[in-house]
Amino acid sequence: MKKINLLVGLTVIISLMIISSCNNENEKTIVKAKKIALEDFFKNPDKTSYQISPDGNYFSYMAPYEKRMNVFIQKRGQDSVIQLTSETDRNIAGYFWPNNDQILYLKDNGGDENYKIYIVNIDGSDPKCLTDFDGVRSMIIDDLPDNPDEVIISMNKRNPQVFDPYRLNLTDGSLELLAENPGNIQSWLFDHDGKLRVATAIVDGINSALLYRETEKDPWQTILTTNFKESFSPQFFTFDNKNLIGSSNIGRDKSAIIRFNLSEGKEDTVLYENPDYDVNSVSYSQKRKVLTSASFTSWKRERHFFDKETENIYKFLEDTLKGYEIAITGENKAEDIFIVRTYSDKSLGAYYIYDKNASTIEKITDVSPWLDENEMANQLSIEYKSRDGLTIHGYLTLPKGYTMETAENLPVVVNPHGGPWARDSWGFNPELQFLANRGFAVLQMNFRGSTGYGRKFWESSFKKWGQEMQNDVTDGTKWLIEKGITNPNRIAVYGGSYGGYATLQALVKEPDLYAAGVDYVGVSNLFTFMKTIPPYWEPYLAMMHEMVGDPSNKQDSIMMRENSPVFNVD
Repeated sequence: MKKINLLVGLTVIISLMIISSCNNENEKTIVKAKKIALEDFFKNPDKTSYQISPDGNYFSYMAPYEKRMNVFIQKRGQDSVIQLTSETDRNIAGYFWPNNDQILYLKDNGGDENYKIYIVNIDGSDPKCLTDFDGVRSMIIDDLPDNPDEVIISMNKRNPQVFDPYRLNLTDGSLELLAENPGNIQSWLFDHDGKLRVATAIVDGINSALLYRETEKDPWQTILTTNFKESFSPQFFTFDNKNLIGSSNIGRDKSAIIRFNLSEGKEDTVLYENPDYDVNSVSYSQKRKVLTSASFTSWKRERHFFDKETENIYKFLEDTLKGYEIAITGENKAEDIFIVRTYSDKSLGAYYIYDKNASTIEKITDVSPWLDENEMANQLSIEYKSRDGLTIHGYLTLPKGYTMETAENLPVVVNPHGGPWARDSWGFNPELQFLANRGFAVLQMNFRGSTGYGRKFWESSFKKWGQEMQNDVTDGTKWLIEKGITNPNRIAVYGGSYGGYATLQALVKEPDLYAAGVDYVGVSNLFTFMKTIPPYWEPYLAMMHEMVGDPSNKQDSIMMRENSPVFNVD
């Protein structure tokens, strides 16, 4: 249903823009790409979610069976395929290899999101449910790579409102409750020996706490408390299990990868930071026990390497698979066989198997072979100044054949992203490609509040819905006009969620700037939005009041009414 509504919105934009151009006699003829059927842009891949077995002998993937995504495996070097699951009511939500002989997978019932964990042998025999509890949601939180017979899961079995961690035995299906969540624990972290020693908790809707214990027999101690504007996000233990590796913006504007000293309760070493962007992701080698890389997003994903061996692997892949971004999505236990995914702004790419020892790369499948990337449009990185001098980064997708130098008088769709505390990124986007294929340029902007640009940029959005945040959208539109890229009479605005709100606000504040607009599940009333916070957001309500506005506060109430589109329609 979501995809259907999305497609309706896109086709409405095109229809409205065609109507708006009927009297535009001075429009130059647009060079059109080969017209591609709408459904081809949004078609699901035939095969996806490739993984490799721990011993590297098999690869697995998800593919449709009876219109539902199921799990299949194939032995390397052989053509025969084994179908492991035959679900016809719901898609498999996800899966992984706990050992060489079995697959674990998750599936809910009729879309209730109460996922159950199933296990099946790799020959398709003995399928069974390991968490067969009604109304209970199960999630895998640690695959315990050094223990092939157990995994750590979380379930709301004891109390529907909170999730407790359990150790699940894959041999006999037994469950061991490891801790009882008092109600405020947001995440659990296990050391490399599978011991539960760290947790993060929400304190009062504004503050968060880091809890630690030396052993599983010791009581929990709070060793760090932070305001929601500052945070330390632990990702894993150091290899001696004494300290933590994670990302932190405590005392700095941009998040950095740091080592956190558990005995002292504070950061002791900065491992990597970037002056311009948040660095939130770090990877390591399970086999060699070394940090391998940290990654961040500028206009596209970038990596900093800690480890020469990993750097050489990526260099080999990039040199061999030129013109594409590289992502290693899986590896065997020996770390010499890898699943590699390529992609670009014009292609969903392909999956490959890379054998490091043999220095060979074998293509497994193209993700969307029915799309010719030569007919696709480029997604260009751009930046402009908002009216208060703030630099706004974004992307401009131009129809095939156009460049920044030759683009002139084009119809444009302005597409603010949802969130709003998220961001647009570079890569294949079916919406952008469909619109570009129909002759439209598409402007995306990471307006203030978008993530990845540091704390100051993020905080500059607080209580600024419909105000400075909206100015960033408006000023991006006017930048296109000033550059001569767009026909000022043929500009549409379209977005979902917060992007839908920004669409409505754009039509309210700048009715003469946009010829058409389509709101997809956007907020129209900030009071209603704050009163209908989902139950799982309740612990964060105080934070939302600080970020959006507090309806019970007189000054905030005035601001919220002034910036709710529903109250300001002429």
